[in-house]
Amino acid sequence: MTRDAASIGAGLAPAREARPIRAGERIHVIGAAGAGASAAALLAVDAGAIVSACDAGGPSPYSEAVERAGITVAIGHDVAHVATEPRPDRVAVTKALTAVDPDHPELRAARERGIPLEAWQQVIADAAVGRTLVAIAGTHGKSTTAGWLVHVLVEAGLDPAAFVGALQPATVTGGVPSTARTGRGAAFVVEADEYAGNFDAYRPSIAVLTSVEWDHPDVFADETAVLDAFEAWLARMPADGCLVANVGDPRVAALLDRPALGGLRMIRYALEDAAGTVTAGLRGRITSADASGTTLDIAGLEPGGTTLRARLATAGRHNAANALGVAGAAASLGVAHADVIRGLESFRGVGRRLERKGEAGGVVVYDDYGHHPTAIRATIEAIRQREPGRRIWAVYEPLTYHRTAALIDAFAASLATADAVAIADIWAGRDPDTTIASAAGLAGAVAAVRPDLHVAAPGSVDATAEWLARTVRAGDAVLVMGGGHSYRIATGLLERLGKETASR
Repeated sequence: MTRDAASIGAGLAPAREARPIRAGERIHVIGAAGAGASAAALLAVDAGAIVSACDAGGPSPYSEAVERAGITVAIGHDVAHVATEPRPDRVAVTKALTAVDPDHPELRAARERGIPLEAWQQVIADAAVGRTLVAIAGTHGKSTTAGWLVHVLVEAGLDPAAFVGALQPATVTGGVPSTARTGRGAAFVVEADEYAGNFDAYRPSIAVLTSVEWDHPDVFADETAVLDAFEAWLARMPADGCLVANVGDPRVAALLDRPALGGLRMIRYALEDAAGTVTAGLRGRITSADASGTTLDIAGLEPGGTTLRARLATAGRHNAANALGVAGAAASLGVAHADVIRGLESFRGVGRRLERKGEAGGVVVYDDYGHHPTAIRATIEAIRQREPGRRIWAVYEPLTYHRTAALIDAFAASLATADAVAIADIWAGRDPDTTIASAAGLAGAVAAVRPDLHVAAPGSVDATAEWLARTVRAGDAVLVMGGGHSYRIATGLLERLGKETASR
């Protein structure tokens, strides 16, 4: 059963035109240990706001940067956060809360006092007023593409501000790893998510569209509904806006033919062997791929038909396509082509996107946010490029029950491309119904696809790390994927393997 954006964001004010954040404006951020809300808190402080924050889940990989900025993240929710003087002028909320508890006491107390409730994306849009807003959208590749573009702009000396839905390294943020960057340059890069109207607050001058596929089955009934959402959002771009679109994705190519988008300036890009008969002005061709990276020839960036070559440190065809999107957006911002290539080559990734966490006992461990069948399949292919000859473990913490139930056959087929599989308990997230799927059910579906495969459902993320430590062997590569607490599997496995190695 699907729910519309208004239902998921019940009680939140609708997205509006962005307005500057006032100096001294008081903003309370609920869910500030999350990837997006933490960035909203940091960018609001940088814009001159006085920010308070809370999160029911406790510290996270994203909350250290918030605390370092002088914002105390209170653990848990409390009516006092909005009822005690001086009260906040507005409250920024994560829809992970409104989706499951729209009448939460803290939210109800704010409404009773006439304090506006807004999605945290609105705060980020307000922080970007007066800048050139660049939005990275698409079903897959948003965080990597956004982080990569920020890196290119930083390396070119353009000092961008940004929100990226994954940790950017300290070399980019200038402090601790964070999902926000507080630069003073003209460009402001944001990751724009289609879930339940999350991207509606953004009115970008430049948009990058990496891919379109059916996801979020709790919001979108089918693929057409997804396409409609992207069309409606892109149609609100300014008349002189530029859309950088991956026409190597057939759904993106189909979307561009819709009349509502006819007035936009477009840069069409595609990997040559993926474009088929589609015309793309910006083209890429992979000429080699090995454990150390991918060589990409780029045509259409340099005038006169000159082909530029970039040696990417990343692995996987999907990342080569992401590089083209970055190149198109950077060129639209006026970055010199030599600086584009240099930035493409020096990028080492963002947090939890094919991130190599370490090696212990001869086992190498990677962590990734992959939570959709297409992303899982592509990431397994990339890890085979990165770690040739190793037995590949796909370890997955399913992200939400509704997605697992709706796409279970596709999940099973993708996971079965690994050499061994472990499924941790499902992370519910914003799910109101936790009865429609299970980790054991998904493990059974994988085993049905590949009866010869070693498949298990060990339990919680901690139990899964413990089970893996007893099961993996030297020479294995473990790819941990998921969007909840799956990162604890990677760190926990390395800790256990390290202790085991030290005890021998």
